[in-house]
Amino acid sequence: MATAQTSEVFNCTPEEFFKIVSDFEKYPEFLPEVKSVKITKNDGNVKEMEYSVSLVKTFKYKLQSTENSPSKVDFHFIGGDVFKTMKGSWQIAPEGADKCKVNYSVEATFGMLVPGPMANTLVSVNLPIMINNFKKRIKTVYGK
Repeated sequence: MATAQTSEVFNCTPEEFFKIVSDFEKYPEFLPEVKSVKITKNDGNVKEMEYSVSLVKTFKYKLQSTENSPSKVDFHFIGGDVFKTMKGSWQIAPEGADKCKVNYSVEATFGMLVPGPMANTLVSVNLPIMINNFKKRIKTVYGK
């Protein structure tokens, strides 16, 4: 199983971060590897969506998210090309005035034979880039 996690402080309120992290269909606007996200089912705070992602090659997968505004977004794998399992979360908490601390974690297993070190690299190497892209998005949207 490949795992990755990080904690970061963002220059926005928990509510502002929650709006960005839960606006899945906008991910292609600021996460270059995400080519598309289509919400296929929306039951209030539970959504199913299909991602098209291009890393080494383009692949598709479906996730279900459960949103607890403004403090948490959980997600888990429900089908797709590359992964066998995937689950993770965004945990969002206030951090002083107009900031929030975000804990992101993900665990994944691959449906094809991927050696452990390579699996960990695939999951964790993109993490700092993704977090930086969220910081840029916050600056773009909120001017912070």
